[in-house]
Amino acid sequence: MTGPNELRRSLGFTDLMLITIGTVIGSGIYLVPSLVMRQTGGHTGLAFMVWAVAGFLSLLGALTYAELGAMKPEAGGLYAYLRDAFGPLPAFLYGWASFLVIASGSIAALAVAFANYLSPLLPFHVPGPLISLAVILVVALINIRGTRGSSTVQNWTTGAKFGVLFLLSVVLTLRGTGGAGLPAAPIDVPSGSLAAGFGAAMIGVLWAYEGWQYVTFSAGEAKDPQRTFPRAISIATFLLIVLYLMANLGYVRALGPAGVANSQRVAADAIGTILGPVAGAVVTALILVSIFSALNGLILTTPRMYYAMARDGLFFQKLTAVHPRFGTPAIAIVTLTAWGALLAASGTFSQLLTYAVFTGWIFYALGALAVMRLRRSEPNVARPFRVPGYPITPILFVVAAVALVLNTIITQPGISSIGLGFVALGAPVFYIWRPRGRASVPAVASPADGRDR
Repeated sequence: MTGPNELRRSLGFTDLMLITIGTVIGSGIYLVPSLVMRQTGGHTGLAFMVWAVAGFLSLLGALTYAELGAMKPEAGGLYAYLRDAFGPLPAFLYGWASFLVIASGSIAALAVAFANYLSPLLPFHVPGPLISLAVILVVALINIRGTRGSSTVQNWTTGAKFGVLFLLSVVLTLRGTGGAGLPAAPIDVPSGSLAAGFGAAMIGVLWAYEGWQYVTFSAGEAKDPQRTFPRAISIATFLLIVLYLMANLGYVRALGPAGVANSQRVAADAIGTILGPVAGAVVTALILVSIFSALNGLILTTPRMYYAMARDGLFFQKLTAVHPRFGTPAIAIVTLTAWGALLAASGTFSQLLTYAVFTGWIFYALGALAVMRLRRSEPNVARPFRVPGYPITPILFVVAAVALVLNTIITQPGISSIGLGFVALGAPVFYIWRPRGRASVPAVASPADGRDR
């Protein structure tokens, strides 16, 4: 380290790639396929199109952010990109919304899902909120004790869940019969047009892909980030698209479109149909590992943004503290997880999901616009990686993000109003917190210094 409040660069290419994959694969791929099939009226081709389009949009975003991460490999990720491109207010609003809803809401939603899956396996009754609190506490402690240690946990859990889900998808595809012999049941199609259903399905699928952007917060702890970061986020997102399409194919081959649409636990039902009831318990265990890994990925990455905000004088200064022994932003981790635990105890899974996706995509669009803004305002800065297909790639991502936001405002005005309200509350807070001058703190360690110090 170069100072008492500097983060250590200890994350390599494999770490960054597995952080990206592990943060994305949570409970979404086990919950959302049924919703998508219902929203698309049981049309398998249309359902697969939703997954493919959402994956393609996520890949466009990942390629765009790869340029930003290689150009500005510092703690804070998207917050830092928005700050340098558009000024401190939009950056603060993102950090504020992330703390109140986006990251904390995702942590809470994952913790609630973890409790829902674990409760049936316990030999005695434990209240769901207590389980949610316990898993958040365990993951927080792991991350406080060291970035290298939490990254190792992330690598093993991600490798396990990716590999098992891949194998299960292959087995389901090869041995499935398309639901032949299963009881036929009509699909409960939501009211409204198919186009509206497609848009609603996209929200759920984008949440299932949600998480590829979180690795940007850890760029300040990456070794040789100009080279490793772009490759890691791009390859990881591509692998996720392939895996999600394979999993959906396996579900349909095992249960048929109607079976997928009517299932409440599609992965467990699909495996149980093909391999028997014992395999369903294995899937439940896999889901628990997946959720735990995604939760760990969020807590491993997101506190780095609040650390960066505090260094800029836009958040509690105590959040700049780096643990003298473990080298982690311990107070930032505690602050985020405490708020996430409160949300888990008070909110429902679906509400938290919708708030997080809707408000997040407003800022993800701004992040893509930051690439174009910085190309004009900082033309001479070294760009080790340039987004392919510029400017079409970021423009397509922005257009898709805007369409998603507008669709949510039109179809769910109440929820979108709450999400926008959370963001708007940050404006007066910004002017209260705003320092007279930018905090005079040393810059993060040079990205060229790739030693694990």
